[in-house]
Amino acid sequence: MTAVVSPDEVVLDDLARPRFTVRLDNFSGPFDLLLQLINRHELDVTEVALHQVTDDFIAHTRALSENGTEADLDEITEFLVIAATLLDLKAARLLPGTDVEDVEDLALLEARDLLFARLLQYRAYKQVAGLFVELEASAMRRYPRSVALEDRFAALLPEVMLGMNAERFAELAAAIFRPKPPPTVSLDHLHAGLISVPEHMAIIRERLGELGRASFRQLTADCSEPILVVARFMAVLELFREATVNLDQEECFGELMVTWAPDQAAS
Repeated sequence: MTAVVSPDEVVLDDLARPRFTVRLDNFSGPFDLLLQLINRHELDVTEVALHQVTDDFIAHTRALSENGTEADLDEITEFLVIAATLLDLKAARLLPGTDVEDVEDLALLEARDLLFARLLQYRAYKQVAGLFVELEASAMRRYPRSVALEDRFAALLPEVMLGMNAERFAELAAAIFRPKPPPTVSLDHLHAGLISVPEHMAIIRERLGELGRASFRQLTADCSEPILVVARFMAVLELFREATVNLDQEECFGELMVTWAPDQAAS
């Protein structure tokens, strides 16, 4: 029985490294394809000379080392997995059986199940190895902070509790494992005094009575906090609503000018 390798089943390697190829009387092609053909029952495992395949692979690895090329660990691992699987399949086919009515069918079922399990196991290990490679590559782009431990924490030791008995140890364990209350943010340290807008209106009336016209920047020059500026601005708006002052702004976001106009409110 001779297996024919179609061009669609051969995967060409883009790398310059020469790949191992099986060359037998009844098969010639990649080693993993040999396993696929046996799994599809297109090639009998008992007709495969595993000793010749093993000798050819050893010669292949030696030739790579003599040429100064490092052997591919993935290729060696794949060969060991497939070779061990084929050896088990061939042993299962050659061992005689007495309690089974159809030995050949049972051997084929066992070989198929074993082959499928080995392939799944090999695929899982290969995926995990690829994940480790990605994690290693990403870790090389991370740099930890070179910060030494502070002196106040360097000599810090846990509290030594002497005279600890079983009851105190139980109380300590209960205190540690007791659910802690949710953290809260206290606002007791914050203090915001009440601000009177009418008081700021009186300040503006007094200053505009002296100046007649002033910018809003001049009217808020004595404000030490932003909230005072907001109160002063609300006072200006309240005076404008009463028609006591006029507001002028030549351009957008420009200087706001406030003009005292009490006669306009009286009229």
